[in-house]
Amino acid sequence: MYDKSQLMRGTLEGCILKILSKNTSYGYEIVTTLLGYGFKDIKEGTIYPLLVRLEKKGIITSEMQPSPLGPSRKYYSITPDGVEYLNEFKTNWKQISQSVNQVFDTEV
Repeated sequence: MYDKSQLMRGTLEGCILKILSKNTSYGYEIVTTLLGYGFKDIKEGTIYPLLVRLEKKGIITSEMQPSPLGPSRKYYSITPDGVEYLNEFKTNWKQISQSVNQVFDTEV
Protein backbone atom coordinates (compact mmCIF):
# COMPACT_ATOMS: atom_id res chain seq x y z
CA MET A 1 0.00 0.00 0.00
CA TYR A 2 1.22 3.51 -0.87
CA ASP A 3 2.63 5.54 2.04
CA LYS A 4 1.61 9.14 1.44
CA SER A 5 3.40 10.56 4.51
CA GLN A 6 6.44 11.90 2.60
CA LEU A 7 4.28 13.51 -0.06
CA MET A 8 2.03 15.04 2.61
CA ARG A 9 4.90 16.42 4.69
CA GLY A 10 6.27 18.59 1.89
CA THR A 11 2.83 19.61 0.73
CA LEU A 12 1.72 20.57 4.22
CA GLU A 13 4.73 22.83 4.71
CA GLY A 14 3.62 24.96 1.78
CA CYS A 15 -0.01 24.94 2.92
CA ILE A 16 0.92 25.94 6.48
CA LEU A 17 2.98 28.84 5.15
CA LYS A 18 0.10 29.97 2.94
CA ILE A 19 -2.26 29.91 5.95
CA LEU A 20 0.24 31.90 8.03
CA SER A 21 0.76 34.39 5.20
CA LYS A 22 -2.87 35.43 5.70
CA ASN A 23 -3.00 35.49 9.52
CA THR A 24 -1.03 34.62 12.63
CA SER A 25 -2.41 31.34 13.92
CA TYR A 26 -1.94 28.58 16.51
CA GLY A 27 -1.57 24.85 15.94
CA TYR A 28 -5.12 23.67 16.47
CA GLU A 29 -6.48 26.49 14.32
CA ILE A 30 -4.09 25.50 11.51
CA VAL A 31 -5.31 21.89 11.77
CA THR A 32 -8.93 23.04 11.60
CA THR A 33 -8.20 25.22 8.58
CA LEU A 34 -6.52 22.32 6.76
CA LEU A 35 -9.45 20.03 7.55
CA GLY A 36 -11.74 22.70 6.11
CA TYR A 37 -9.77 22.56 2.86
CA GLY A 38 -10.33 18.81 2.61
CA PHE A 39 -7.14 17.42 4.14
CA LYS A 40 -8.27 14.22 5.82
CA ASP A 41 -6.57 12.54 8.76
CA ILE A 42 -4.63 15.67 9.71
CA LYS A 43 -3.96 15.82 13.44
CA GLU A 44 -2.07 18.15 15.71
CA GLY A 45 0.60 15.44 16.05
CA THR A 46 1.26 15.81 12.33
CA ILE A 47 1.38 19.60 12.32
CA TYR A 48 3.47 20.40 15.40
CA PRO A 49 6.67 18.67 14.19
CA LEU A 50 6.35 20.60 10.92
CA LEU A 51 5.91 23.87 12.84
CA VAL A 52 9.02 23.11 14.92
CA ARG A 53 11.04 22.34 11.78
CA LEU A 54 9.86 25.51 10.03
CA GLU A 55 10.70 27.56 13.10
CA LYS A 56 14.20 26.05 13.32
CA LYS A 57 14.75 27.03 9.67
CA GLY A 58 13.72 30.64 10.47
CA ILE A 59 10.75 30.42 8.12
CA ILE A 60 8.23 31.07 10.89
CA THR A 61 8.40 32.51 14.39
CA SER A 62 6.30 31.83 17.45
CA GLU A 63 5.05 33.87 20.37
CA MET A 64 2.98 32.92 23.40
CA GLN A 65 -0.22 34.95 23.63
CA PRO A 66 -3.05 34.87 26.14
CA SER A 67 -6.08 32.83 25.18
CA PRO A 68 -9.65 33.85 25.98
CA LEU A 69 -10.28 30.20 26.91
CA GLY A 70 -7.67 28.73 29.22
CA PRO A 71 -3.87 28.82 29.05
CA SER A 72 -1.79 30.89 26.67
CA ARG A 73 -1.35 29.65 23.11
CA LYS A 74 1.70 29.61 20.88
CA TYR A 75 0.91 31.70 17.81
CA TYR A 76 2.95 31.31 14.64
CA SER A 77 3.83 33.98 12.08
CA ILE A 78 5.62 33.78 8.75
CA THR A 79 8.98 35.58 8.45
CA PRO A 80 10.32 37.44 5.40
CA ASP A 81 12.41 34.33 4.63
CA GLY A 82 9.20 32.34 4.96
CA VAL A 83 7.47 34.52 2.38
CA GLU A 84 10.35 33.88 -0.03
CA TYR A 85 10.19 30.13 0.75
CA LEU A 86 6.42 30.17 0.14
CA ASN A 87 6.86 31.89 -3.23
CA GLU A 88 9.45 29.30 -4.26
CA PHE A 89 7.17 26.49 -3.07
CA LYS A 90 4.27 27.88 -5.09
CA THR A 91 6.35 28.14 -8.26
CA ASN A 92 7.71 24.61 -7.86
CA TRP A 93 4.30 23.21 -6.92
CA LYS A 94 2.73 24.62 -10.09
CA GLN A 95 5.48 23.12 -12.26
CA ILE A 96 5.40 19.70 -10.58
CA SER A 97 1.62 19.44 -10.41
CA GLN A 98 1.33 20.40 -14.08
CA SER A 99 3.83 17.69 -15.04
CA VAL A 100 2.15 15.05 -12.88
CA ASN A 101 -1.26 15.97 -14.30
CA GLN A 102 0.10 15.63 -17.83
CA VAL A 103 1.44 12.16 -17.04
CA PHE A 104 -1.86 10.99 -15.58
CA ASP A 105 -4.00 12.66 -18.23
CA THR A 106 -2.09 10.98 -21.07
CA GLU A 107 -3.61 7.78 -22.39
CA VAL A 108 -1.12 4.95 -22.42
